[in-house]
Amino acid sequence: MKLLRFGPAGTEKPGLLDAAGVVRDLSGQIGDLTPDQLSTDALKRLAALDPASLPAVDGPVRYGPPLAGVPKFIAIGLNYSDHAAESNMPVPKEPIVFMKATSCLQGPDDDVMLPKDSVKSDWEVELGVVIGRTARYVEQAQALDHVAGYCVVNDVSEREYQLERGSQWDKGKGCDTFGPVGPWLVTADEVGDPQNLGMWLDLNGERVQTGNTKTMVFGVAELVAYLSRFMTLVPGDIITTGTPPGVGMGMKPPRFLKAGDVMTLGIDKLGAQRQTVVPWRRIP
Repeated sequence: MKLLRFGPAGTEKPGLLDAAGVVRDLSGQIGDLTPDQLSTDALKRLAALDPASLPAVDGPVRYGPPLAGVPKFIAIGLNYSDHAAESNMPVPKEPIVFMKATSCLQGPDDDVMLPKDSVKSDWEVELGVVIGRTARYVEQAQALDHVAGYCVVNDVSEREYQLERGSQWDKGKGCDTFGPVGPWLVTADEVGDPQNLGMWLDLNGERVQTGNTKTMVFGVAELVAYLSRFMTLVPGDIITTGTPPGVGMGMKPPRFLKAGDVMTLGIDKLGAQRQTVVPWRRIP
């Protein structure tokens, strides 16, 4: 299934995308797509619905983040060896873990706002992993049993904040609008092997990132098992798993986002995003 949330920001309704690409309204069946809808039984109930029996949503829709009430937004750094090389950093011996603030989550096509005084904002197409079952000290062989599905994430990053203001990456990762997710949460059964998904990102129509999840340093199963040693993973947690090469920081000379830029990105089976970069403005 391709599960989603649609409508104005803050008042999204739950939905799904049928085989013909039509958005179907799930609000008559569930209140919202929240972590409690990610259990095996809950997903089976949704999968058993006949999409044709659900109201079709007319006209263009705004997609919100595909999940409401995300408990944790966990990120993995330097998880592609060629990205580590372009960043002039060694390939990590263990996963580099940091957090993105859940307040940065937004819809896949919403504007990305440059932070106030930002000069080094950057792009990163990444595979997002959505936890469906509580994971605590799980073994790698069972780790994927705890995954409900996958989604596209743009791990937008302010490199000065991330790398030049102390040792904590979080400062450059959780700025408002820096977490576009979606358009859909695609259930694990529909995705199959998460280690064979092509991914790409275009900036103003120019292809700058091309990669495949098969080149991850640490695969999805290993990441879920590893993280579960250090924190309990709960339903609704999103793990964004690192980016392939082609980020602005690695270009010669470096290239960073400016107002008016357009990022378009996608991953096989998971859909595509499109964001326009806008100047900083005060959010009410």
